[in-house]
Amino acid sequence: MVSETGMSYGTTDTLNNRILAFDTVRFDTTHSAKEQLGDVLQNRSVFSDSFDEVFVLHQNNLCTFVPDALFDEQQLGAYLQYNNKVFAHDVFCTDALTNYSMHQVYVPQSAQLSVIEERFGSVTFKHAHSVLVSRLLDLSKNVDDKRMFVHLAQGHFEMVIVQNQHLLLYNSFEIKTPEDLAYYILFSAEQLNMNPEVFRLEFLGQVSEDDAFYKIAYKYIRNVSLFDPEDARINNDFSAQDNREHFILFQS
Repeated sequence: MVSETGMSYGTTDTLNNRILAFDTVRFDTTHSAKEQLGDVLQNRSVFSDSFDEVFVLHQNNLCTFVPDALFDEQQLGAYLQYNNKVFAHDVFCTDALTNYSMHQVYVPQSAQLSVIEERFGSVTFKHAHSVLVSRLLDLSKNVDDKRMFVHLAQGHFEMVIVQNQHLLLYNSFEIKTPEDLAYYILFSAEQLNMNPEVFRLEFLGQVSEDDAFYKIAYKYIRNVSLFDPEDARINNDFSAQDNREHFILFQS
């Protein structure tokens, strides 16, 4: 999974469908992400192995979900213009969430992808938030209550609100302080008539109960918890914290 601020990667035994190992690399944001990615691929021994398949996840907020009823392959840039600044030279890609009758439209991390393709040749890719949303929708089956999930990362978080396999809201927010997080949670809940005394909020990503972001949510929302990954853990024996922090990578 690649972004402007770093990468996470894992290796999988495809015969037994087991994740063997994973790691995270943080990039120095004052230097080129493309060059730093190239250095990682060149200097880490794990990438000198041969692989049957290389699967890349793009991580950015240049994306949006579009119901199939409104989707037009010729208008990809138009969908993104509602919530992002796009340019004539941008490349647009789509992921089909077939089970949920919608597409995700996004701008890929083209510079990083070119480095990966130069190293490995042809690769398969998808947007990270396609994995996040589709998996949370899977886990909401037969749950009639509205559930809010917050996937926390450095400097931003993704909010997903689902109800029995229906996507009610997806958004990505940039944040600097715990108060920013609280504001967006409470505002979004209000728009969907979700009572802070009633609805369930679950955290994934880079978060723990000692985290200031978690504590401020606990202050304003009655039912707050860390996501329990046991229902989603299908191919690894890593810790619950590892499964929360690397939920997107492990579920891909």
